[in-house]
Amino acid sequence: MESPAWDISFRSTVRAERLRFAEEPRTAVRFPGTGERESASHSDRNRLPDTIVPGEEYRDVTVSYRLATRLTSPEDEADGSGPVGSS
Repeated sequence: MESPAWDISFRSTVRAERLRFAEEPRTAVRFPGTGERESASHSDRNRLPDTIVPGEEYRDVTVSYRLATRLTSPEDEADGSGPVGSS
């Protein structure tokens, strides 16, 4: 997920000795607002399958997650100011 300077970048790692889902999780990532942007998100799972089975117990789970976004609006490029936060 490397890219030119992101305006916002967030990383998180969650660990659990035991984890059980009552129902299949629903996930979504949105970047609301105005202006065009480039966005990316990625997760790495350890001992947690891509498809969760409700009621099954997962042990020694680790999930690392990253999301990032940057503005790429034509107005920023036209006036030479670049993405917000660039110098």
